[in-house]
Amino acid sequence: MYTAASSLNSLHWAVDKWLAPTAAHPARVVRMGRSRLTGLHFVCIEAWHAKGPLAIVFFKHEDGSWNVFPPQVRRPAMSAQRLAA
Repeated sequence: MYTAASSLNSLHWAVDKWLAPTAAHPARVVRMGRSRLTGLHFVCIEAWHAKGPLAIVFFKHEDGSWNVFPPQVRRPAMSAQRLAA
């Protein structure tokens, strides 16, 4: 499903923002899988910089966006509502 949030926070966009790969120092996928906690996808991407390799884990959220923080876990919730008499 394509949404505005997913286009702004695509995996390509997130990698460019956080790792700034270049032709001389490209980024590569080191590991990918699914989170046991949420069942959503994650990807670990590495790029080389002047001080050595830098790896960041990106998490795919339910809206299709990719972020460096994991999605919140859904927890049981309760609510109450007053009915009009």
